[in-house]
Amino acid sequence: MLVDSHCHLDRLDLAAHGGSLEAALEAARARGVGHFLCIGVSADNAAAVKALAERYADVDCAVGVHPLDVEPDAVPALDWLIGELAHPRVVAIGETGLDYHYRPEAAALQQQAFRLHLEAARLTGKPLVVHTRAARADTLRLLREAALSQGGVLHCFIEDWEMARAALDLGFYISLSGIVTFRNAEALREVARQVPADRLLVETDAPYLAPAPHRGKPNLPQYVREVAEFLAELRGVPFETLAEQTTANFHRLFPLARVAR
Repeated sequence: MLVDSHCHLDRLDLAAHGGSLEAALEAARARGVGHFLCIGVSADNAAAVKALAERYADVDCAVGVHPLDVEPDAVPALDWLIGELAHPRVVAIGETGLDYHYRPEAAALQQQAFRLHLEAARLTGKPLVVHTRAARADTLRLLREAALSQGGVLHCFIEDWEMARAALDLGFYISLSGIVTFRNAEALREVARQVPADRLLVETDAPYLAPAPHRGKPNLPQYVREVAEFLAELRGVPFETLAEQTTANFHRLFPLARVAR
């Protein structure tokens, strides 16, 4: 069984499945995907991801505010976030983090919001889903300052081995998306070869970043199999071994996620 450890089910382009989310999920299940983590990005879509987790037995969710969704008048309040995290189907916090690639001018505001999510993690014990882009030093600095016991995951990882190793040392997992299959991603493939087997996750980040051979098309949870198959070949292990290991890793990191029966 595979887990799509990071997808945005409320944002999928469902044209290929007749507009039906149920059909899209069933297509993924038919390819061996047994669980989905639906990720929140703002206060506005928190209700949507929780509703999807309530509706489907194989969907859990995370709630948080993406660094690109943080605005001066929309910094999440700690009491709001703690309240959202109390929902039994919310198994993680995020996605949160720092993105200086698109919004370097908002670095201070993003750090304020990231610290709030880190405090929520400290108070609740739930793991973090971290987005980081062009913000290596500050991301690692804030994670070190928080010194969380439960850690989390750097999702859709695109950084170098030095950052991966630093995150691993902090107890974090590394999740790889379809980017690892892109022609120009050799540096990332070198990182993918080195991540310890017990700290690796796979994801789609659907509807974004479809893997080869679907690049340029809307991404779907069913394509997590392409990511996993590519990684298995890259790492020189049977696909079944990688699928079993990444699924076990997911449930170790997110212990509140339901296990398929």
